[in-house]
This record gives sequence, C-alpha cells and structure tokens, in this order.
Amino acid sequence: MIPILILAAGTSSRMRGGDKLLEIVQGMPLLRRQVQRAQATGHPVFVALASANHPRAEVIADMDATQIIVPEAAEGMSGTMRGAVAALPDGPAFMMILGDLVALETADLGALFDARIANPKHLIWRGATTQGAPGHPIIFDGSLRPEFQKLTGDGGGEALVKPLKSQTYLVPFSDDRARLDLDTPEDWAAWRASLGQD
Repeated sequence: MIPILILAAGTSSRMRGGDKLLEIVQGMPLLRRQVQRAQATGHPVFVALASANHPRAEVIADMDATQIIVPEAAEGMSGTMRGAVAALPDGPAFMMILGDLVALETADLGALFDARIANPKHLIWRGATTQGAPGHPIIFDGSLRPEFQKLTGDGGGEALVKPLKSQTYLVPFSDDRARLDLDTPEDWAAWRASLGQD
C-alpha cells in the first residue's frame, strides 16, 4: 500500500483570522473532507499537523488517519515536508496532497495511482490542469525520500521536482482543480458564488 500524506500544518495566514482547512465544504470541515476522500482509495492516510492540540486535529480525531506532528512546520512548507516525509512508513512510493485543494476527488487520487502503474519508469507522477500546468496530488518514488531532508525555506518541494521534470508524468484533469487552492476570504466567497452557494 502507498501512504497518502495530507499537508495540513500551514498557518492560513491570508485568511485574516480564519482557517481555510476548517471552512465547511459539502457539510464538513475541508480537512475532514480531504481525509475522507483519501481514505476512500483504500490506502493508509497520514496528516501532517503543526501541533496535537490544534483544532484541525480535533476535526479528524475520530477518523482512521495517522496524525504526524511536525514541529518543523514553523519553518514553512519545506520544514513540513521534511518532517512529515521522514515519519512515513517505508515503501515503494508515497502520495502528497496539499490540504487546501478544495475540489479534488477520490477519483483524481485513483488516476494518479493508475498512472504510476501504467508508467513505471518515471520518478514523479502528478495531477495537472487541462492546459498541463503541474499541481497536486503528487506521487513520489520511494527513492526520492532522502531528497526531502535537504529542503529548506518556504519553497516547498519545487527545488526537488524541477530538476526531475523529464522524469515526471503529468495526469491532466478536466479543469484546474489540481491547482485550485483558496487562500483568502475573498477566494472562498468567489468560489462559493461560482457554485451558486451563499
């Protein structure tokens, strides 16, 4: 089984006091929805959190998902990835998802797993927009795990994935949901308006 790592240790700094991972989507907090979608694949789910007593931990406390507490999250996205990936069980690969990608569905995760099986000579498999802009989810070959320990700053994994562009297999989705993150209250309001919600 390939572990699925949901990155949920950020600060939602642009939400002006709100928490985007606790915004209600389809009747539940977004983070709970993300865990539910990941669980539906049948693969084990891990969630990277900044602290054990965070409200995000509470909304998934009753779910079959392993919480990884990542003190390095204070350093930014690279710190979160470095700490969380180190805590994953060994295996041939692992999937990584940003917790705030509001429109991803279980079928999208499944498409990535299928792509890895069908295209085994690559090292990275990732979702993309219809136009081919790379996004999430991302599956990393297990051989790349040591590279995560070299990440620094808030650039996330770009320093790792850019040199491996030729070894990356893109799976285009039917719209921009591979990159659709909502960072501000205005983003959330516009997205809900586009769905005909209040």
